[in-house]
Amino acid sequence: MNNLVPKDINLVPFVSVDNMMKIVLEIGIENSLVGICDYLEEDFKRWELFDKTPRVASHSNEGVIELMPTSDGEVYGFKYVNGHPKNTKEGLQTVTAFGVLADVNTGYPVLLSEMTILTALRTASTSAMAAKYLMPEGSKSMAMIGNGAQSEFQALAFKAICGIKELRLYDIDPSATDRCIKNLAGRGLNIVKCDSEQSAVEGADIITTVTADKQYATILTDNMVGDSVHINAVGGDCPGKTELHKDILLRSKIFVEYPPQTRIEGEIQQLDEDYPVTELWQVMTGEAEGRTDQKQITLFDSVGFAIEDFSALRYIRDQLEKTGEYQNLDMVADPDDPRDLFGMILRARENMSSKGK
Repeated sequence: MNNLVPKDINLVPFVSVDNMMKIVLEIGIENSLVGICDYLEEDFKRWELFDKTPRVASHSNEGVIELMPTSDGEVYGFKYVNGHPKNTKEGLQTVTAFGVLADVNTGYPVLLSEMTILTALRTASTSAMAAKYLMPEGSKSMAMIGNGAQSEFQALAFKAICGIKELRLYDIDPSATDRCIKNLAGRGLNIVKCDSEQSAVEGADIITTVTADKQYATILTDNMVGDSVHINAVGGDCPGKTELHKDILLRSKIFVEYPPQTRIEGEIQQLDEDYPVTELWQVMTGEAEGRTDQKQITLFDSVGFAIEDFSALRYIRDQLEKTGEYQNLDMVADPDDPRDLFGMILRARENMSSKGK
């Protein structure tokens, strides 16, 4: 990682929502997606170095709150994230998040960042990165079922990273599709508004499903999906939530991030525990084959994993020195004598008294 100003390790760079938006706009949205993808590829290719554990989840009737930790032995990172589909009806975000990086050698935090925007960017970059390795050769058209908060990020990632030119949109809420079309206007995509899932997937080389309902759902049925496609299944990301009919899975060659987590949260929770899947990092390092036939159905069963957040935070930290978009937080106590924390409080009282407080 690049060194940051300030050099005072007791001050922690903080990237607020406002800072994050300015960083992304200064670098460019598509450039940011490509940059995060580069960092993801670097980390996926050193996958075996990382600590790996399924996310720690606290589920309720209304949603889920999760912690997602990992470390490469030098830097530790975690993300706090929630998922509450009901929130949109109350004018709130479905997903909010923040993340931390820390120096393993000292345990001191080196970055605190918003991750609501950053999670959308890293999810889209991960989707497009997987498709780059798995999609049919010459893919130019993508159907996107579910046009909520993730949709524009996914569309631009596939355009910038995979060369997608046509976007076929469908959502049960037509206003969501209209918003997505408006937001993507002038960005070089040929956008087709569709009136059903079936019409959206017709002629598409890639199918992205990214819906929000927290339930077993069948967004795509088996008869909708022909050969020679890549499916990017993003929306199924917790126990009891799926988007694809089981028969589609049985026809597909399935790729995942981390099997112990995906078998609990992903589309493959519908399958037997020993059903064979391939880890994406193995394809990227050449240890396993990806698509082996143009007529295959490949499926990336994406649930999001901590290493992806680590990569995104690492990318943002490396942009701070050149953008200057961060604030320094006084988060780490710095007593004159590390053993005298109480004395530091007493000296603070004396300072307050001298100032008449």
